[in-house]
Amino acid sequence: MAKVCVITGGGSGMGLEAAKFMAKDKIIVISGRTMSKLENGVKELKELGFEAYAKTCDTSSRESVKELVEYAKGLGEIVNVINSAGVSPAMKGTPDGIIKINALGTVYVNQEFSKVMGKGSVIVDVSSNSGYILPNFIIPKKAYPLAETNEEKFVKKLAKRAGMAKGEYQRKGFAYSLSKNFVLWYAKKCAFEYGLKGIRVVSLSPGLIATDMGNLEKKDGGMLIPFSCEERMGKPEELGYALATLADERNGYLAGVDVLCDGGSTNGMKEFKKKKK
Repeated sequence: MAKVCVITGGGSGMGLEAAKFMAKDKIIVISGRTMSKLENGVKELKELGFEAYAKTCDTSSRESVKELVEYAKGLGEIVNVINSAGVSPAMKGTPDGIIKINALGTVYVNQEFSKVMGKGSVIVDVSSNSGYILPNFIIPKKAYPLAETNEEKFVKKLAKRAGMAKGEYQRKGFAYSLSKNFVLWYAKKCAFEYGLKGIRVVSLSPGLIATDMGNLEKKDGGMLIPFSCEERMGKPEELGYALATLADERNGYLAGVDVLCDGGSTNGMKEFKKKKK
């Protein structure tokens, strides 16, 4: 049976770059909200020698994720899932919407794909170094399990916490950091739950990356660049390679952890470049 790799948010940026580093004996399915963008991505992949397909999906909808699962399952055995779909503070939306897409979207993708994945398969969830910046006392971690039992209450609690910030962008930024901190937690939770079935789960947290999304955030998030080791933004292909490496089945013992791929900016900000303006 053919082996299938599914990449949400795969129409551009690091998701599409990850597809380019996958093994060419696998069928690639890229998903996102805009079919025209996905079709361009499929064209690029086919020109590189991949068998690739596009399927629209809104990861904030469980039903839409289920449709993606069924589509991919119809092509073969799903062995790799890279969940890079998400929205950032500078994009249109509300704190509630950011939480639903980034946090609940991760729940839907992990839950629905894990139902059809077998031993030796891999799920890679994309978080962000923003998930590391909030102090522990301000993170409503006790609310995180509600994502699986009471979605409405989960979103309400996180959005209420984000509402502590002043200004629209700041509230959305707070919601983004909370949603990505949740992804860090949830990927670890799933790793221990799905590991008993032989499904490996790991997460990756990018820093500021020179994608369309990253460039939108550069105005406000660019303050992190001087704290990185090389004082630059990351390149989409660098993150794509990192994601593909994590998703490779040969990396079988890398589970239940987050890989912080941010050029060192988190550690620079906390310690090594702490005094740098």
